[in-house]
Amino acid sequence: MTKTAIIVSISSDIGTALAQRWLAQGWTVFGTYRTRSAATTQLEAIGAKLVACDMADNKALEASCAELRHLCPAWDVLVIAAGTTEPIGPFAETDFYAWARSIEINFTSQMHLTHRLLPSRKTQLPVEPCVIYFAGGGTNSATTNYSAYTVSKIALIKMCELLDAEIPDVRFSILGPGWVNTKIHEETLRAGLNAGENLVRTQQKFARGEFTQMKDVLDCCDWLVASSRREIGGRNFSVANDPWGSSRLRDALLSDSDMYKLRRKGNSLFDSHPSFPA
Repeated sequence: MTKTAIIVSISSDIGTALAQRWLAQGWTVFGTYRTRSAATTQLEAIGAKLVACDMADNKALEASCAELRHLCPAWDVLVIAAGTTEPIGPFAETDFYAWARSIEINFTSQMHLTHRLLPSRKTQLPVEPCVIYFAGGGTNSATTNYSAYTVSKIALIKMCELLDAEIPDVRFSILGPGWVNTKIHEETLRAGLNAGENLVRTQQKFARGEFTQMKDVLDCCDWLVASSRREIGGRNFSVANDPWGSSRLRDALLSDSDMYKLRRKGNSLFDSHPSFPA
């Protein structure tokens, strides 16, 4: 059965690649873009139906959602691929309004879109409709100089779990694509020394060609779309680090409802010492 997908930020590198794959498989694909580009022209030429959308403008976003609901009254898969790492630099030295705008683009507006488009999901399906977000670094450490981006992605990870708990007829997942060779890394190169250690790390990745392959990202998205809610619902997956698609991962996921979710480490550290002073 053919599927219908909406890809928010279809003009991003991952969004474009996903659209190309799914269109080639016979899917109906709708998408949003902020500015027209060679990618949007090419996608329209192969059948994608596109809508302009500014993630930093709530009024424009509302209009874009209304247009999407008109064009696409029922969807199987919603992918939200929008994101920016800017502003880059120490929190105390960044422009606060630029910092807040980044959180709007990376988190709040993505929830706005989700809220407006959820009513258009298909409900009479063999499996639940699927929503895919994208995570970033910083879940297990402090990624200095990228605070707006990092805190937004962590909020997305937790929101994914909350949505899974609140809306059981949808499969919500969030995917960390790893170091894919995409335009977003140009923001780090432009930031120069404000990026701190990540500037050298990014330069080395480009020099050595050490990137997660786009095909792996697309294959992982296809795996999410095909997997059950018990396996993927509310979880944060890593393209580069998880054995997605394997039976051993499936068994582990089915046996541990906390796996790949945000948790506080050390809650049971003093379980054997009930009299330990507070």
